[in-house]
Amino acid sequence: MDTNALRTANREKRSQLSPQTIASGSLDITARLWRIPVLSRSRRIACYLSVGGEVDCQYSARIAWDRGREVFLPVIRGRELMFAPYQPDSRFLLNRYGIPEPTSATRCFLHPREIDVVLTPLVAFDEYGNRLGMGAGFYDRSFRIVHQRKQWSRPHLIGLAYEFQKASKLKASSWDVPLQAVVTEKDTYTF
Repeated sequence: MDTNALRTANREKRSQLSPQTIASGSLDITARLWRIPVLSRSRRIACYLSVGGEVDCQYSARIAWDRGREVFLPVIRGRELMFAPYQPDSRFLLNRYGIPEPTSATRCFLHPREIDVVLTPLVAFDEYGNRLGMGAGFYDRSFRIVHQRKQWSRPHLIGLAYEFQKASKLKASSWDVPLQAVVTEKDTYTF
């Protein structure tokens, strides 16, 4: 299946998930996620606000807050992402895609290299750590710093997905930034 067809099919399937299926899958994923050592050692964790049936990060954010971690959400700045502080009482404005972003002052934003772990949404992934996103390229542009390092120490990019989003092989481009792990409701994949 070509990339566009796979993106359309998986987005459609994801959008048809019931709220109960999303909650149940997200709770299972959260339980698996917090068993990953790099996450339990991290101080600054970025997540996302789910849309269109994506895995819900709210469970992970709550655990992070309970454990005294700093939580951040992506905000679009030009063609890249920065990360704004996220608290239970954060206020939001919709970005150009209709996705809520915290209204934090720009001086509080962190650059992607300052985040320890980034929980990323995705449309599909494969057994090599390749990620198919929504197609706008924000994550790849924002995390291209990993291509400039000899040793990749942080941020750790962990995709959150449902098992049906696993593909056999995705076509990767030179600018694509691979994931270090993907957590689904059934398994944890490390690359």
